[in-house]
Amino acid sequence: MPADAMTATVPAFDQVDFEVHSPEDGRLIASIPAATPEDVQRAATGLRDAQREWEAIGPAARARHVLRLRDWVLDQEPHLLDLMQAEAGKVRQDAAFETAAGADVLAYFARRAETFLRARRPRPHNLLTLGKALQVNHRPHPLVGVITPWNFPLFIPLGDIAPALMAGAAVLLKPAEQTPLTALELGRGWQEIGAPDVLRVLAGAGDTGAAVVDAVDYVQFTGSTATGRAIGMRAAERLIPCSLELGGKDPMIVLEDADVPRAVAGALWGGIFNAGQVCTSVERVYVHADIYQPFVTELAARAGKLRQGPDTVAGTMEVGAMSDPRQVAIVRDHVGDAVARGARVLTGAGTADRAGSWIAPTVLVDVDHSMRIMQEETFGPTLPVMRVRDEDEAVALANDSAYGLSATVWTRDRRRGERVARRLEVGAVNVNDVFTNVISPPLPMGGWRDSGLGARYGGAQGLLRFCRAQGVTSPRLATRADQLLWYPYSPGKSRLAAAFVRFAVGRGRRRLARPEANR
Repeated sequence: MPADAMTATVPAFDQVDFEVHSPEDGRLIASIPAATPEDVQRAATGLRDAQREWEAIGPAARARHVLRLRDWVLDQEPHLLDLMQAEAGKVRQDAAFETAAGADVLAYFARRAETFLRARRPRPHNLLTLGKALQVNHRPHPLVGVITPWNFPLFIPLGDIAPALMAGAAVLLKPAEQTPLTALELGRGWQEIGAPDVLRVLAGAGDTGAAVVDAVDYVQFTGSTATGRAIGMRAAERLIPCSLELGGKDPMIVLEDADVPRAVAGALWGGIFNAGQVCTSVERVYVHADIYQPFVTELAARAGKLRQGPDTVAGTMEVGAMSDPRQVAIVRDHVGDAVARGARVLTGAGTADRAGSWIAPTVLVDVDHSMRIMQEETFGPTLPVMRVRDEDEAVALANDSAYGLSATVWTRDRRRGERVARRLEVGAVNVNDVFTNVISPPLPMGGWRDSGLGARYGGAQGLLRFCRAQGVTSPRLATRADQLLWYPYSPGKSRLAAAFVRFAVGRGRRRLARPEANR
C-alpha cells in the first residue's frame, strides 16, 4: 500500500498518546495525538459559536454542504478505501460497502430534511382551544456528540453525522482509537469543501470520549453494552438525551420450507462479512431438523472455500483481518468453550495460519445454549448452527437472549416470515435477507433489551431525534383583555366557566350537568 494512502490530517495537540497499528501484520501506521478534556471543551465552544448560524441558514442551505460532502466521499473513494483497509484490516470490497452506504445516507437526509423539519400544525381537539393555532417546531440540540466503534470507521459516523447536521446541530465526532484515521480524513473533507465549522473530529481513548459526553447536548454512541450503560448513566445525570446502539447476538431461523441454497448463502455472508464484525451479524443459526443436514453440509463446504488474506483489488479476497487484537481473543475463547462443552468444528478452528489479527471462518455444530458462543456477543467470523424441532422451538431459542438487535427468518412463505418476525424480541427482522435494515434509512435501526436505547434512522424520526420539540399556540382571532377563565373570579363567572368547560370536554347528557362542587 503506498505510504501516502495512510496520510490523514490530525489536529495538532501537545502529546502523542496512542498508536494505530495494522491488524494485518501489526505494523505501525500512525501516531495519533489524543485530545485532552481541555481540547474537547475548546472544540465544543467553537462548535457552539458556529452552530447558531448553521441553524439559521435553514435546511436547504445545509443540504448543499452535506451533498458536497457526499460528492467528496465518492471522489476520494480510493484514498478512503486505502485508509480503511490499513487501519481496520478489511478486504477492499467490504471497505467499498462503507463509501457507497455512507454516500447514500448523506443524500437521503440532505434531500428530505426540509420536509422532515417542517412545522407540524395539529388541529385543536376541543372547544377550549378552538380559537388557537397550534404549531410544533423542531429546534436542534445545539451540539451533538457522536462516539463510534472500530468496525465501520466511515459508514457509522456518516449515518449519525448526516441527520444531525441536517437537523441544524453541530457535531463533535470521537472515533474509536483503533481506527481514527478515516474519521480524521472525513473531518478534513468537511473543511476541504468549504463548509462551516460545525463538524470536528477529535481522536482519543476513553477519557476523550468521557469528555465528549460531558461537553455536548445529545450523545449518539455505538459500541459495547458495558460502555453504553456507563454513557447512559452519565447522560441521565446531566439530563441530556442519548441514543445507544449496543451489542447483539442476532439469530437466524431457517424453517423447513426455506430455500436451502439461498439460506446458506445468506448465513455465510451475514455471518462472515467484515470478518463477522457487524453489530447485526448472524451470530447463531437455528435450522429445522428436516433440512438441517443438507444445510450444514453445504454451509461447511462453502465456508471452507472462502479466501482470506490482504488484498488491494476488490473481489480477490472475501475475508479480512479482525480490527482489534482483543476481539481475536474473545472469538478464540468462545470457540474453545464450545468445543470443550461438546461442539464440533466443521471448518476453521477459531485461528488462522498467519501473523496478525486473523480468524478463519469457523462453522460449529452440536451447539447449545450452555455455551458462551450462543449467549455472548462473539463479533467474529463464526457460525454456530443448532438443530430445532419446529418453528416454536426456533422462536423460543431466538428469544432466549439478553440481546435484541435484529434477526433473520428464512421461508418460502413471505407471510409466514412476517408472522414469525412479529414473535421475535428484536428491533429489526429481515425475511430471506441479511443487513437490508442497515441500508434502509426509512426504517428504524435500534436494539431492544441489552442491545440499546433509541434507534438510528427511521425516516423523519432519525433526524428529529436530534431536535427538541417546541409547542407554540397563537390566537386565530382578536382577543379581549378579560377572559372567562381568568381573574377576577366570581360565583356567577365560575358557574358559567364550569358549564362551558363541561360542554367543551363532556359527552352526551353529562355535558350540561352541574357539578356539585360548583353549586
